Order: sequence, then structure tokens, then C-alpha cells
Amino acid sequence: MNQSTLALESLDIGRQLVDFCWQGKADEAIDALYAPDVVSIEAKDCADCGPARREGIAAKRAKAAWWNDNHIIHKTEVSGPWPHADRFIVRFNYELTPKLGPMAGKRMRLEEAGLYTVRDGKIVQEEFFYHMGE
Repeated sequence: MNQSTLALESLDIGRQLVDFCWQGKADEAIDALYAPDVVSIEAKDCADCGPARREGIAAKRAKAAWWNDNHIIHKTEVSGPWPHADRFIVRFNYELTPKLGPMAGKRMRLEEAGLYTVRDGKIVQEEFFYHMGE
């Protein structure tokens, strides 16, 4: 595939991901858009939530379940996608209250960018970049 074709494919998958997220259907996005051997990479390991790198759809689902079980989400905003060849970026803004860790019980904001890689119409890798603030 050439760069233009790859960008169109990643744009399409990115738009679908953003639509699922806006509808509050992130779990359905996993079923529809992710490859069975997806690799998910967080910014760092976490004592409460596990290793930074996880491989496979079951690990991705477990990570999503952990997120849902351990946070009260007050507000979510999603923007993008911004495609580049076989990748795209989506930006997430959350207002949330963690249930665990040093910020447990404290309402906070989390801004996060996800870099997604697409192959054969599925997300094969996601990497998250974030800074937690007030």
C-alpha cells in the first residue's frame, strides 16, 4: 500500500474508534477494531494496574476492565483522529476520580494521547502518552 492508502485506512479506523468512544462504547471498539495479537503500551508500569506492555486481545480487555472498575469517570472528551501513514493519534481528556493509588478519592484531570498503528484494517498497537494534573 502507498502512503495515501495507508492514511485513508488509518483515518477510517481512527474515526470509528473516536465514534465508539463518544458513544461510551469503548468495549465494543475492542471487539470491532482490535487485532487478536494487539500490543498495548502504557507510559509506565503501575503497581495497581500492571505492566506497561501487554500483548493480546485478552490482555487489552483485562486492562480496559481494570480501568472501568477503578475509576469514576465524570467527563470524557475525545478528539481526532490525526492520521499519518499506518498510524493515527487520538486525544482524550478525562475528569475522573481514581479508586486506588495515591490519588484515590481525589477528582482530577487526565489528558492523554493515544498513538495507534493499523494493519489489515485492525489496530495492532496502541501507545499512550499522558500527564496527570489537577
